[in-house]
Amino acid sequence: MLYSSLRISSKQRILAQKSEKFTKRSIHWLVALSSIPLFGIVTAFGIAPNSPSFGEVQVEEVILDLDLAIPEVLPEAQIAQTFWRQESIRRGDTIAAILNRLDVSEQDSSDFLQAARSSRAMRQLKPGKTVYAQTTADGELLTLRYLFGNEELFLMEKTDDEFVMTEQPIELKSQIHMKSGTINRSLFAATDNAGIPNGIATQLAQILASEIDFHRDLRQGDHFTVVYETFSSSNGRRAKTGRVLAVEFINRGKSHQAIYFKSSNGTEGYYTPEGESLRKAFLLSPLDFTRVTSGFTNARFHPILKEWRAHRGIDYAAPTGTPVKATANGIVQFSGSQKGYGNLIILKHNGKYETAYGHLSRFATGLSKGKRVNQGDIIGYVGATGMATGPHLHYELRVDSIQRDPAKVILPTAPPIAKRDLNNFQKETQQFVARLNIMRSIQLVALEE
Repeated sequence: MLYSSLRISSKQRILAQKSEKFTKRSIHWLVALSSIPLFGIVTAFGIAPNSPSFGEVQVEEVILDLDLAIPEVLPEAQIAQTFWRQESIRRGDTIAAILNRLDVSEQDSSDFLQAARSSRAMRQLKPGKTVYAQTTADGELLTLRYLFGNEELFLMEKTDDEFVMTEQPIELKSQIHMKSGTINRSLFAATDNAGIPNGIATQLAQILASEIDFHRDLRQGDHFTVVYETFSSSNGRRAKTGRVLAVEFINRGKSHQAIYFKSSNGTEGYYTPEGESLRKAFLLSPLDFTRVTSGFTNARFHPILKEWRAHRGIDYAAPTGTPVKATANGIVQFSGSQKGYGNLIILKHNGKYETAYGHLSRFATGLSKGKRVNQGDIIGYVGATGMATGPHLHYELRVDSIQRDPAKVILPTAPPIAKRDLNNFQKETQQFVARLNIMRSIQLVALEE
């Protein structure tokens, strides 16, 4: 957006003239007002309604000279104008391309690129973020600002024809938000309707991943409340989205609450209001937001073999290349091709548990037998290798080498809040529990109306 202003110097005359006669039943006023606003002359007309007769009105012509006392020629320094421009960073952008869109001159663009060649910020151009530049009318670059890394400001100011650059942390202000939504189609559709950032929606699903299977368990009418934080710079611009502080999700009439807490030893996580950890040893699903095409069953008509047989796993339909996550910490026991499974990964977990991931298009880089992986790590990508009619993931949970239905196996959880932290936990989380309870009451009243 460009901003500029120039004044015009001249002497103006105002001519006010009325018709010589008016009828006895009506009088019309015509007033012409001349002024010198930003872009020229504005004329305003006022018309009075019918009124009683005043007889004939004598009309005189009045001419006034208005001296605006504006010099005929402005000094060159006053004519010089500067502009603030902004450009959003696009995928694959370079700083040279951005400077070109900001109308920076070739010479200043070249000089800036040379001066900023060792800048960390210029190597961290994140799509969606904004670069601000102040330039003159002929493209001279005076100032450039870019908020990078969420908490650092890159600032370039031109002084005596030299580009002076700094990269410094900025103070961010925290804001707490509380929003609610209702499931009609999907979680992301509901969070979009509620104005909740995608990053918060993803966190919400991850926090409750051991409690709710967001592929199979969601029902129309389920509702949720989430308390989360954002951080803004001093000018009020949102710099980054923070973490979920508390969430309640009512699924199939059952309430699931989670509160964030950081213990005295630095361990952080999400807990029930009673202090029980929500982190399970196994995630309920190895994929983000897809659909189940075949569940765990003793009788399914096989689409390729054309016969009824047991299906000892869960099939998740997803586009080829969709990342597949390890559902628990473990060690790679097998990584390769195996008959109808196609490309297969088998992870060995603590004790008697194993998980298997079949029909993969490819494996994650560096994945090999004996490699240790953590819960949530990407281990492969959805495909259609082996006996598959289309791209999907075949997932199995094995207990003592026997396939079991993940939805029916009681899995171990992480330890609860330590006794030494319990008092602090109750004090810190009390406000969030109160907020969730208030929002639940409001929603229940709204549903009853």
